[in-house]
Amino acid sequence: MVRRKFLIVDAHALLHRAFHALPPLTNRQGRPVGAEFGFFSILLSALRKISPSLLAVCFDSPGPTFRHQAFVGYQIKRPEMDERLAEQIKRTREVLQKAKIAVFIKPGFEADDLAATLARKESKKGREVLILTGDKDLMQLVTKRVKLLLLQRQMNEFIVADEKVVEERLGVKPKQVIDYKALAGDSSDNYPGVPGVGPKTARQLLEKYGSFSAIYQHLSQLPASLKKKLEEGREAGELSYQLATIVSQVPLKVKSSSLFWNRKKLLKLKEALKEEGFRALVKRIDNQFGLTTAPKQQLLFK
Repeated sequence: MVRRKFLIVDAHALLHRAFHALPPLTNRQGRPVGAEFGFFSILLSALRKISPSLLAVCFDSPGPTFRHQAFVGYQIKRPEMDERLAEQIKRTREVLQKAKIAVFIKPGFEADDLAATLARKESKKGREVLILTGDKDLMQLVTKRVKLLLLQRQMNEFIVADEKVVEERLGVKPKQVIDYKALAGDSSDNYPGVPGVGPKTARQLLEKYGSFSAIYQHLSQLPASLKKKLEEGREAGELSYQLATIVSQVPLKVKSSSLFWNRKKLLKLKEALKEEGFRALVKRIDNQFGLTTAPKQQLLFK
């Protein structure tokens, strides 16, 4: 039996990447459209590469999440979102909804959590799941059936990050990514890890003991200076573990039929992009997906 490929899109990661990577494009009315254009350009490339049967797009919810409630300093170093980007996030969501593409957003949670929840549910059904993102934090979700379609510096280029790639990139197994971040911290999200324990030491400890909790069960075996750092930084490490953990049990209502990706939705997407004035993307859809020659009832992806 052929497994249905399920493509999950981390909209937050793609829109931010496009906003900062592309010049400040505007449409004829002077409205900023660079991030929106970049998002759909990346999405079309991924659809062309993967040919999924199922598609879902996940967005961050505005306002604080449970992580902000747990740690007031979470992501505090990140600059406030540019109004030009905020407007384009809204427009992107509207275009997707016009195309009847499944969009998920949940107050109190990030796109990562929604993607993890969908990936867990669908991979249990035997489906192959690919999460399109530029965020390496999602490497903790990688399993035999769940992989990342990891956006590269050149937009529209990807690598498939499986278990082997995660270990090559981070030096730890996917199931150890949370433990690694609990020890070494994460400067981009502003959680500390265990003060004084850097990436190299974290990898060495996990290679020997396997997990964050197992390390604390073997403190007596460690050099006195390292033992002291771990003891004094345990609370910060445990908080970092909590903040680094992507939730895969978000209460989501998922109507299976809404996930199907087919020719009808592609036609609706084409029309929505045409309304946005993205003529280059409309032309790409015609040329790359054969809309000018394919029979009307034929599904594009099986």
